[in-house]
Amino acid sequence: MKKIAVVTDSNSGITQEEAQKMGIYVLPMPFTIDGNEYFEGINLTQEEFYEKLKGDADIATSQPSPHSILELWEKLLAEYDEIVHIPMSSGLSGSCQTAAALAADYEDRVFVVNNHRISVTQRRSVETALELVEAGKDGREIREYLEQTGMDASIYITVATLKYLKKGGRLTPAVAAIGTMLRLKPVLTIQGEKLDSCAKARTMHQAKQIMMDHIREDIETRFGGVEAHKVQLDIAHTHNEEEAMKFREEVEKEFPGYQVGFVDPLSLSVSCHIGDGALALAITKMEE
Repeated sequence: MKKIAVVTDSNSGITQEEAQKMGIYVLPMPFTIDGNEYFEGINLTQEEFYEKLKGDADIATSQPSPHSILELWEKLLAEYDEIVHIPMSSGLSGSCQTAAALAADYEDRVFVVNNHRISVTQRRSVETALELVEAGKDGREIREYLEQTGMDASIYITVATLKYLKKGGRLTPAVAAIGTMLRLKPVLTIQGEKLDSCAKARTMHQAKQIMMDHIREDIETRFGGVEAHKVQLDIAHTHNEEEAMKFREEVEKEFPGYQVGFVDPLSLSVSCHIGDGALALAITKMEE
């Protein structure tokens, strides 16, 4: 049986400490804040990030450098036979394409997975990869499985403010002004390739109900009425843990028999575009 290392990035929400316990490796995502470079989970905490965000700092996201990726791979290949590398969705960052290009020089040893996920759904992919390693699958088989099932997940997000969507160019100033005046709360979705708008709500209560309605539609229609034990529900948030824990209770009441697994902070790469106070509800279909 081959010895396989599982690598992901900090967009999965997996901290460096959690990675050690899980036996995996996490590449920290880099940020440029007011001209200085920071690395998520290394010299940039969630609290520090939101403090800078609220202070209207100039924040730009980046991707792990080729050097940092190759350095980690070389170190791991001295100990492991193969590497399964699970970056964030190729539709949300160029990091997947960069890793795939670098892996061309490591044929049959490094397998880069493009399974179209981020945050808690990306974390679920990492868990599945570990299960497949335990089951004796090799790197190629694990990549094929994760890519085949990559779209079997959704994240629905409601934001507390339109400020950052406007700042990032995802809303025109006029639309943002109208939305702010009417106190509209957009509900966004990530289903693979990008962050899209899917609904608008007037209150946070209504926004949460819309997210749960979409999850129900996924269960009943998109996933063919799948049973409770065959899906994972997770919650994510941006600097909003108290409300996220309350939302967990609401979700479990709305879906009797279903349990919410993780209540994690959303990746900072998403957070910088939507601001703090956001809530997200995710669903991941689990295969047999």
